Amino acid sequence: MSKQTLIPQESGRAGAFPQPQRTSALGGRVYTALLSLPPFIWQLLFLVLPVAFLFIITFWSVEFFRLKPDFTLANWAFIYSRAYFQDAYLLTFGLAALATAVISCLAFPCAYAIAFKLRPAARQLAFLLLILPFFTSYLVRIYAWQVVLADSGVINAVLGLFGLPAVTILNTLGGTLVGYATLCLPLVTLLQLLSLIYVDRNLIEAAHNLGCGRLETIWRVVIPSARIGIVIAALFCFILTFGDFVSPLYLGGGLQTMLSTVIIDTVKSGQQWPQAAVVAVTMILTLLAVALAGIWLAYRRTT
Repeated sequence: MSKQTLIPQESGRAGAFPQPQRTSALGGRVYTALLSLPPFIWQLLFLVLPVAFLFIITFWSVEFFRLKPDFTLANWAFIYSRAYFQDAYLLTFGLAALATAVISCLAFPCAYAIAFKLRPAARQLAFLLLILPFFTSYLVRIYAWQVVLADSGVINAVLGLFGLPAVTILNTLGGTLVGYATLCLPLVTLLQLLSLIYVDRNLIEAAHNLGCGRLETIWRVVIPSARIGIVIAALFCFILTFGDFVSPLYLGGGLQTMLSTVIIDTVKSGQQWPQAAVVAVTMILTLLAVALAGIWLAYRRTT
């Protein structure tokens, strides 16, 4: 009888335990939600609300150099009908795409060599060297390139020593591309490297055992295995170069009209903030479309 009376007591006591467990699980979810709240508030205050306000003022008007709340499509019609905006959009998009392709191709051999050829100690040093450029201002680095690329700069001085003719790089599209590389090459290399170091070495050995050469192994094994990192690195490169105005202004000489310079010039001409907002929203929508396409390309399933 004593055993029979103990069993229901134990089962009844065990039945009382789930309530504290449910309370503990609820507390864990609340704790997790509180931890994720600051980033959410940050994105809401400094991303969502400013972009929403930027979109709203595209429908406002300007009277006597003051913004007037309104609902008009005149700003969109004005900007989209201007040839200089259309030319600037095509030039900015094309130059950003070209810079993304060139910088990605330049970064990959460096990232591959660091990931597969260097020892761990040398790889850590390479990581440090890739991060080091971000310790200085991007604007300062661009000013330093002016000394190198000027007509009487370092490059032409070296060419003169060998009797070669001088080249003009500063205040050209080539100078703008040099600035884009200064901005994005270390970052693209770093992102590619972080993806390449996790490529399964067994797959590479299997490809070699099956008779694949080095280049074929890179093309058929390494690149598909590191596809996510390579695409995300290219996506970051496009985003940064598409909205940059420092390189086109200081290395390109402002001779080519980019979307970033269109925004500056539009604001200066009569405080036309709504028209400048149209250009900015167009850039945001373009980057959003490119980002979605890049994410789909990076994470899509391959057969």
